[in-house]
Amino acid sequence: MAKAESEGLDLVLVAPKAQPPVAKIIDHGRWKYEQNKLRKENKKKTQEVKGISLRPGTAEHDLQVIVRKATKFLKAGDKVRIVCRFRPRELAHPAVGREKLLMIAESLADLGKRDKDPALSNRDMVMIINPKSTPTGSSDAENQDKQDGS
Repeated sequence: MAKAESEGLDLVLVAPKAQPPVAKIIDHGRWKYEQNKLRKENKKKTQEVKGISLRPGTAEHDLQVIVRKATKFLKAGDKVRIVCRFRPRELAHPAVGREKLLMIAESLADLGKRDKDPALSNRDMVMIINPKSTPTGSSDAENQDKQDGS
């Protein structure tokens, strides 16, 4: 205990029931910090489902905005659920909504693949797109800095 106090560190019992008991001289605060950091790194990122909705009459430019939003979600590693909502009179032409959804899926083909094809249920046509790869959580530049620094 005197040696631990002279070094300004803590004496921690590692195996108290062993004969003789095993103790370690460490900085307990730093050890707890490192354990917390490891726990956070090992925690899996839960995949969210982000929703985007549109109408069969949505214009071309608005569809490009939807594609940009979906791109951002897919790059973050989230699933994207795209819903085309029909008014009762628009239900007579579900092919228009399907065409818009397929166009969006085609635009996002390099970032994700269709998990669920467009399917009409009640007044909604739903399509789900999964990201192709899971995100690393950091950019390539950050990864390169880590490699150079070690």
